[in-house]
Formats: sequence, structure tokens, C-alpha cells
Amino acid sequence: MSYYIPEQTRMLVVERAGFRCEYCRIPDSYSNFRFHFEHIIALQHGGATVPSNLAYACSNCNWKKGPNLSTVLEPDGPLIRLFHPRKDNWFEHFSVEHGIISPISEIGAATIKLLGLNTLEYIIERKEMMDLGIYP
Repeated sequence: MSYYIPEQTRMLVVERAGFRCEYCRIPDSYSNFRFHFEHIIALQHGGATVPSNLAYACSNCNWKKGPNLSTVLEPDGPLIRLFHPRKDNWFEHFSVEHGIISPISEIGAATIKLLGLNTLEYIIERKEMMDLGIYP
């Protein structure tokens, strides 16, 4: 497997994502850090460096997701898979009000928990973007 991603593939991924993180939906122009080309299924789990396995992700979401594919909501609870940008519709798993991302599904709840999407600074940032009309 290669970490190299051709420019044409990079542009496809960025444009397909609408220039937003596919997990938290922050616009790349609003971020202070470069976005990543995230392997939805990590290389270590057999994921390939192909458009169908790549997501455009802000550094925060990419670092927190890491190679994870699932998490638990309760210590002894079942494994719940994370949001999959190629297979899932964001608006079927999440809603946003006053800057807070709320789950609509268990997949949404698991993703919010693992990625830490509702820390105070993220809520404030999203609220400001919502006031400017650039989020979600």
C-alpha cells in the first residue's frame, strides 16, 4: 500500500467533500490547520489508498479517529461502528443546533463520542460559523 495520493485523487476527494471535513463539517477555509486525506479503513486494517476509502478530514477529526472503525458508548456495551463518509449520509446521523452536534443514531452518538465533537471550543466555533451562515 502506498501513502502517496495523486493530485487528481486529492482534488476528487476535496471537491466531493465540498471543501469540508466529512466528520464535523467545518469548512477547510475556516481551519487553522491543513486538512488530511484520511483512510476511512486504515492501511493497517487492509484499507487501500483509493477514492472510495479516502475522506477529507480536519486535523482534529483525523487525529481522534485514528485507525478506529468503532467504539462503545458504555463500558460493557456493544461495539458501534463509526460514521462512514462513503456509505452514510451525515444528516441521517447528526443534527446541529446552537453549535452542538446531536446524534440521530447510535452511529452518530458513537462518532460524536470518539471524535469529541462537542467540546466547548468546538461548539463556540460552530456557533460562530452558523451565525455567519457557513455551517453546517
